[in-house]
Amino acid sequence: MKENNKNIETFEELINLSDYSFINTLNCDPDAKYHGDNKFPREVFSGHYVEVQPTAIKEPIYISHSNNFFEELGFSENLLKSSDFIKLFSGDMENISNLRQNIGWATGYALSIYGTEYYAQCPFQTGNGYGDGRAISVLEAVINGKRWEFQLKGAGKTPYCRGADGRAVLRSSIREFLAQEHMHALGIPTSRSLTLFTSKKEQVNRPWFKDNSYSKDPEVMIEEDVAITTRVATSFLRVGQIELFGRRARKNEHENALKELEMIVLHLIDREYSEIIKEDLNLEKKIILLANAFQNRVTSLIANWIRVGYCQGNFNSDNCAAGGFTLDYGPFGFIEMFDPKYQSWTGGGMHFSFFNQPVAAFKNFKSFCSALKPLLSSNKEALEELEKIENNFSKVMQEKMEIMWANKLGLEKFDVELFEKLINLMIETKVDYTIFFRELSNIPDEITQLEKSFYGSLKDENIKSKWNNWLEIWKSLLNINNEESKQKLTNQMKLTNPKYTLREWHLVKAYQEAQNGNYKPFQELQKIMTNPYNEQIKEIEEKYYAKKPTDFFGIAGISHVSCSS
Repeated sequence: MKENNKNIETFEELINLSDYSFINTLNCDPDAKYHGDNKFPREVFSGHYVEVQPTAIKEPIYISHSNNFFEELGFSENLLKSSDFIKLFSGDMENISNLRQNIGWATGYALSIYGTEYYAQCPFQTGNGYGDGRAISVLEAVINGKRWEFQLKGAGKTPYCRGADGRAVLRSSIREFLAQEHMHALGIPTSRSLTLFTSKKEQVNRPWFKDNSYSKDPEVMIEEDVAITTRVATSFLRVGQIELFGRRARKNEHENALKELEMIVLHLIDREYSEIIKEDLNLEKKIILLANAFQNRVTSLIANWIRVGYCQGNFNSDNCAAGGFTLDYGPFGFIEMFDPKYQSWTGGGMHFSFFNQPVAAFKNFKSFCSALKPLLSSNKEALEELEKIENNFSKVMQEKMEIMWANKLGLEKFDVELFEKLINLMIETKVDYTIFFRELSNIPDEITQLEKSFYGSLKDENIKSKWNNWLEIWKSLLNINNEESKQKLTNQMKLTNPKYTLREWHLVKAYQEAQNGNYKPFQELQKIMTNPYNEQIKEIEEKYYAKKPTDFFGIAGISHVSCSS
């Protein structure tokens, strides 16, 4: 594995670090050579990936890059002036001469929704046509000793496109670009954003809502500019991907099915868990350690999502990274007015709602364990051990949640009675989730100091009395002896409770202005959301540390979104 310990100034220096472990160690679809450019829907019966050339956007317009991620990777901003750099990350691989791998790759995966296996979403009703419909990986490189995969979203058709156009629109690309870097700044494992390009030379039609509509279903087709965002991760292996090979092995769909499952599981370990799972262990031991490690990561991830008010509106197995980080910012949302049943996606249902995310994660974990079982079929003890881990998920999840809530409330130990009273009061009085916990971090003397977070007033004396009573009990449980210990706890709580989260009504303004060529709102949002725990100047605070305006409640595209992207 090559290492680099200096800044990357030129495109050539970046390409010299390329190292394609995925395509070099796994199997290519053996039928790909019979299907031309592989840009039309078809069944893929075996192999771990299909080589496919991205479809470049015409005359790409640079919108943004992640300053923070460029710095972490050691990328010089001079790269943004490189025509080859621009070509690669706007989908034009064909016209770059010095690439070591001059074609991208897309992968298939299976779909489980809340633990139930589905095949109907595949156009062939077999599960063999479901996968990366518009996401194409174009580079894998080892940079400063760490392996990264670079994937274009919106880069055109693949065999998994299911008849769609393979494009992403500017609206959804801006949402994902900002959300990934915001999530990273919140301290939560996630895929990252590298660059964002759009084009005025290509538009696509998407279903969307009329202005100021309350409809839950899209009502019109709108024309939108296309965009390509580059997302970067240690790998893009998903639970659904492991699951696809697990299903094939379980049903013995072809002679190499079990071997291909073993190959991708070992590759997952190598890419995501090599620091904790040693290479010289036997397969069964590796699988047990993998299940334990993934459980630990995904339970921590969900607790963190709820800590910051994030809801992954479509948390299917194919949207669950097997590395245990946040992946696929399609229909997501950050909660504003607190509601345990919050779900921003109209197609998501209660099973993917805010407080149900631990259960949804358990369903994905069960799908993951089910995919591993064919590799343990001849080892009864290992199977039993895997089932023990599976059955322990809820206990581990509960422990992580209790620690998170204790930290959020500045308590040394979780208090279930105090917590339940708080949740009921927050629902009853309609509070803004982010603002409430940030203001609570100041350890107020009375409830009126939290009123900034309330959507209604505190005129009702009964409600006011309940809140003051709760506040009194809460403060009695805090470890505060003097002003110094109070300030120390405030600072600690503010590292748990962010000041800013990505609100949809801010996103709407950013992408609407960007569609008209004005990127200033986007850039301002990018700057604030990559510093979510920091205090800002008064002007910024008044604009972004504010409750959702009354006029926006129930409005389609703001209070709720479709899966159109």
